[in-house]
Order: sequence, then structure tokens, then C-alpha cells
Amino acid sequence: MNQLVRMLLLVVILGFALMYGASALNSSEGFSGANTLTIYNWGDYIDPDLVSEFEKENGIKVIYQTFDSNEAMMTKIEQGGTTFDISVPSEYAIDKMKEENLLLPIDKSKLPNLKYIDPRFMNLSFDPDNRYSIPYFWGTVGIVYNSEMLGGRTFKSWNDLWDPSLRNQILLVDGAREVIGFGLNSLHYSLNDTNEAHLQAAKAKLNELTPNVKAIVGDEIKMLLANEEAAVGVVWSGDASEIMDANDKLDYVVPEEGSNLWFDNMVIPKTAKNIEGAHKFINFMLDPKHAAQNAEYVGYATPNAKALEYLPEDISGDTRFYPADELTSKLEVYKNLGKKMLAHYNELFLEFKMHRK
Repeated sequence: MNQLVRMLLLVVILGFALMYGASALNSSEGFSGANTLTIYNWGDYIDPDLVSEFEKENGIKVIYQTFDSNEAMMTKIEQGGTTFDISVPSEYAIDKMKEENLLLPIDKSKLPNLKYIDPRFMNLSFDPDNRYSIPYFWGTVGIVYNSEMLGGRTFKSWNDLWDPSLRNQILLVDGAREVIGFGLNSLHYSLNDTNEAHLQAAKAKLNELTPNVKAIVGDEIKMLLANEEAAVGVVWSGDASEIMDANDKLDYVVPEEGSNLWFDNMVIPKTAKNIEGAHKFINFMLDPKHAAQNAEYVGYATPNAKALEYLPEDISGDTRFYPADELTSKLEVYKNLGKKMLAHYNELFLEFKMHRK
């Protein structure tokens, strides 16, 4: 075999090796085939036993990756470097992803378990007819508090947070929509308000809250409140449930002025490779028993009406986390405010955080 032929053969062998290596790398980074499903979800937001059960039932390997904000999730999907078959964005993010053509329509004929979803949580403004999204969890934003640490006091209003006796006792979630939102609600404005005078009034009022704010934190807020490092926290309802499980001295309330009613839904990003597997997974999670198991593990409220029958009464009957219509009628879903206004909310929030220093 002459030298030229040897060189050509070597090039061919190296080419196949590189192709194989790239294929293996892609599969580990989320590039899905018929037997692989890549899920992009919030951290600690699914019962791992359900993932294992799905894999065994369907012969599909699940690659599970997490994000910590809707914005980070949308950026990664928009860049397209990694393929995700399923993601779980919040309502305003779904609206934005629709606008930017980042989602595939869902074939509801492949979801026989969709019939178990409470009609209250279908056909909402961010996705009419649920063309692109299927309900996963829902909840509220409110106040969790340790009454024993506060001499027996309770909370009814956002304005209770401004009590001077709470100096250095409050932890806030690190979220612009949540913090600017309750500032607006405390003034009886909508948490989707875009009126500049109202926004400035909310920020000015939040600045007055700073002596009471011990820290603005992420996931560690759960551990800090459970360990009684602070007496009060503004948190999502699911986090409140988890904190209360760890420390039974805590309670949770949605303030009377109103608050956020949020929804996280399952979607199929436009770069999905295993669309069939994505539908199988969504239908699997819609099974009432699976939905109940997931709700009990995660701590958030399930939109699956049939699943409530499989949950313990102390969960399904807890009006703090499954509030009556009288309260939910006062709650608002976050709207997609557009890039410019969302940036403005983030700017106001940053100014508030800087004011604390």
C-alpha cells in the first residue's frame, strides 16, 4: 500500500472517529434521539423516582438539566447550542417564547390524560387554547413568618412588612417581578403596572423597607427561614410549604391586597429532536397518580383535579396553598411586559438592592 493510500485511509478513519466522538458528546449535552429525552427544568422541581419510572416504562433515557431563571432558560434555548425536548417556563416566559418562535405546537391528541387538568388552569391569557403549553404547577407569592419569634404577631397585608419592629428580620427572594410587584401591590397598584409614576412610588416605598430587610437571597432562603435566621420571608408558596415542613413554627399568608398567581407549564422547544418522547413524558406527568406523587415531593400545588384525590387531606385541603376562588380572584398572572419594560423593572430592582448598601 503506497503512502498516499495510507494517508487517505488514515483521514477516513480519523473522520469516523471524530464523528463518533461528536455524536457521543452531543448526546451527553442534550442532543436527543429516539431513545433519549432531554428535559430543562427548575432545580429540585420533579420527583426523581418519577423520572426513573418513566425511563423504565418507555425505554427512554432522560437527560435532566436545570436553570435558575426564566431569562437564563430562554437565552439558552434561543442560542440553540443545546437541544432540549421539554422545558418548564413560567407564564410570561411562555408568552415571550411564543412571540420569538421558540416553541412547537403540542399535539393534544397524544395527551389522553389532559382531561384531568382543572379547567380553571386551561385556556389562560398567556396561551389561549393551550396550543404550546400544558400546566405543570401553580402557586402564589406571599409572606412566610415565624409567629413565635415575633411575639405572636401575624400578617394580613403587604404593608405589615413595613412595621419598625421587624428591623433586620425580613428575607426577600431575589426576583425583580416579585419584589417590585409586592411594592406595587402595597400601594394597591397592579403588579403589571407600567405607569412610571406608580413604579417610582413603589421603589420609593421599597427603599423605606430597607431597614427591615436582612438579605435578598436565592434558594438559601428556605434554609435560613427554617433555621430561624430571620422571622419573615417573601417567598413562593411551594418554598413556603417546604420551609414549614422543616419548621412547624412557620405559617404562610397571601396578603389581602392581592399578589401573583403564577403558572409553570411544560412546553416543547422548537429545537426538540424527540417530539414523540416529549409527548409521552407530558402525558406521563399528567397521570393523576404521578401528578399527586410529584406534588407531594415538590410541595407546589398541582393543577390536576383528579390528582387531588390521591393527596393527603392535609395537603389538598390546605387553603394556604389551594386557596378559595375568593382569594384567587384578587391575584394576577405576570404579563409579558416586553424587553424594554422588563429591563426597567430589573433596573428599579437593582437600584433598590444598591440602596440597601
